[in-house]
Amino acid sequence: MPQIKKIDIGKDFSQFPGGRVYADGPYCGEAFREKFLEPNLKGEFILEITIDNVVGFGSSFLEECFGGLVRNGLSESFLRDHMKLVYQKEGFSFYADEIWQYIKDVSENAE
Repeated sequence: MPQIKKIDIGKDFSQFPGGRVYADGPYCGEAFREKFLEPNLKGEFILEITIDNVVGFGSSFLEECFGGLVRNGLSESFLRDHMKLVYQKEGFSFYADEIWQYIKDVSENAE
């Protein structure tokens, strides 16, 4: 059984994530992807990402984080096997659905 690594965006990164690239600020999607997602999606781990300890997400942040994973070489099937989105707060299923849609969209456009 694969080992589980856990990241809580709100506690480990910022309660106020926003923007796409570093020029948008230190808590942008590019920073989260490079510092938290990509290093923890190597190997046979399951990465459990808690998404509901934040105020909310902008679409540019989520697209850069998760769509960027596909642009940088990770497949949608790999991400579905190695990434789990966790939330307790009502309404955060919207963000989880949006994340998987960004992954799917970039994957389909890359083919």
